[in-house]
Amino acid sequence: MSVPVVATVGTTHPLAFAGLVFSALALADDGARPVCVVAGISAQRADRVLLRIGTESAAIGAQFAALDDAGIGAVHVGALVSVEAVLAVAAGLAGLPGVPLVIDPVLASSSGERLGEIGVADALRDVLFPLATLVTPNLDEAAAFAGRPIPDVAAMEHASASFVGWGARAVLVKGGHLAGEAAVDVLVDASGVRRFTSPRVAGSLRGTGDLLAVTIAADLARRIPLDDAVKRARARVAHAIETGVPFARTRVAPVRGDVPSGDEA
Repeated sequence: MSVPVVATVGTTHPLAFAGLVFSALALADDGARPVCVVAGISAQRADRVLLRIGTESAAIGAQFAALDDAGIGAVHVGALVSVEAVLAVAAGLAGLPGVPLVIDPVLASSSGERLGEIGVADALRDVLFPLATLVTPNLDEAAAFAGRPIPDVAAMEHASASFVGWGARAVLVKGGHLAGEAAVDVLVDASGVRRFTSPRVAGSLRGTGDLLAVTIAADLARRIPLDDAVKRARARVAHAIETGVPFARTRVAPVRGDVPSGDEA
């Protein structure tokens, strides 16, 4: 099988335990060839966001044009911090018809600070979700888009229907932050509702949303069915939580060559 090429589109993170650079690392570690579009720049520490700037639309369009000969098999879209960036990414995706698109609709940093300017969530919903093969919100993101709390799995299923109503072909609502011994994610598409359940892995980790989304995107580029891609991505995230390493005052997913050491956490 040829190496799948996956375009990751999003915002840089200088510490690379999430964001564009981490997504590229995670794709490479998974046997895919990453290419990228820088749609924004952020300056973040583990505990706060110092700066976020969206890339100008012309620069985003030029980067998409540069990917013409890459043979892209799937696209992953992560954090977008400006409405201009959302619209420019949508325009760039128009040049990739039929290519699977996985959107991780990041609204806040892991420290809880809002990443996007006012209007980004509406632009994601109205412009990008209708293009999506899969949208992968966590509980907070799903609640923000649906406009109501999500206290249980039944509410996750109800919120999922909203994303499909906005045009996404499928949505995976991640229930990792729900209380309980099991971790439950809900996948909804035209085939119906499926629950993915696994034992909860103790511990916290940065970058799990990126890791899940890019792993699914890589498998879609390999033409692996969506349900199987979700299963493998969930297993990869669980393993990353189990084997996370300390870095920059937090705990992060290991990448190739990592050797756990020091007291940085």
